[in-house]
Amino acid sequence: MTVVALLSRDPAIISLLSKAFAETLPQVRVALEGEAALADAQVAACWYPPPGSLGALPKLRLVHSIAAGVDHLENDPTCPDVPVCRVVDPAHRRGMVEYVRWAALHYHRCFDQILVQQRDLCWLRPAQRPAAAYRVGVMGLGKLGAAVASDLADAGYDVRGWARGAKDIVNVEVFSGDAAFVPFLEGLDLLINLLPLTAHTRGIFCAANFARLARGAAVVNCGRGGHLLAEDLIAALASGQLGGALLDVFETEPLPTTHPLWTTPGVTITPHMASVTTPSAIVRQIAENARRIDTGEAFLNLVDPKTGY
Repeated sequence: MTVVALLSRDPAIISLLSKAFAETLPQVRVALEGEAALADAQVAACWYPPPGSLGALPKLRLVHSIAAGVDHLENDPTCPDVPVCRVVDPAHRRGMVEYVRWAALHYHRCFDQILVQQRDLCWLRPAQRPAAAYRVGVMGLGKLGAAVASDLADAGYDVRGWARGAKDIVNVEVFSGDAAFVPFLEGLDLLINLLPLTAHTRGIFCAANFARLARGAAVVNCGRGGHLLAEDLIAALASGQLGGALLDVFETEPLPTTHPLWTTPGVTITPHMASVTTPSAIVRQIAENARRIDTGEAFLNLVDPKTGY
């Protein structure tokens, strides 16, 4: 029987996965830190694996992220050159679509302004415009990004998408490659990030890119905290170049209570809740790929850690 090692710097994640395997797939043998069974582990289920933990598994044949992203594997520089898989979950996709749909409505219909006005006892109707006149850009057109862009287009928004390679999405104007990035950004009212975090995309939410958006535009970060330069965001909000920011992901989570983003006017913070895959779905996908080690079948949801997809 294939042994699955559970590796994370977060004890709560280890507890969650252990319980999910026990309740959903009790026949799967799991190994935790300090247990002798780690020496036989062929699969490592990971979320920010502790440094040195992956390199210490002599029989490792597969590294499996428990999430859609794999950037967290960088937490352990000893990760060997073995296949890497991620979790792809239709329910997770639906959750992300719902979150971003709410974000688009929040800024398009000026609900952010309304909430401030209520606090100030102010009755003032913001100018309204049709969805077709509201320009939305989605960075990253993988399974999540493509679903989000398609949903927003179906809702009537003027939607653009940007990806490294060519894509074809109905009613979405797609820009592909580095040369198309600046034209993609120009004049957007709302910029949504669903990119994987790589050396190429780190810091993409920055002053230079904010400056290309429509004045008063809003940004939504559902990617990773490393995509955002917080100082640039705070300055863009203070100057009025940006009118709002919805942030769901951060370099350090939970976000420290002393971080200035908590109190920056125009920033809305959500606790990495844009969408969550159920533990049972996670462990079933890990177990299926573990089974494929024995049968020689192709792994599901293989990913290149350098590109994030």
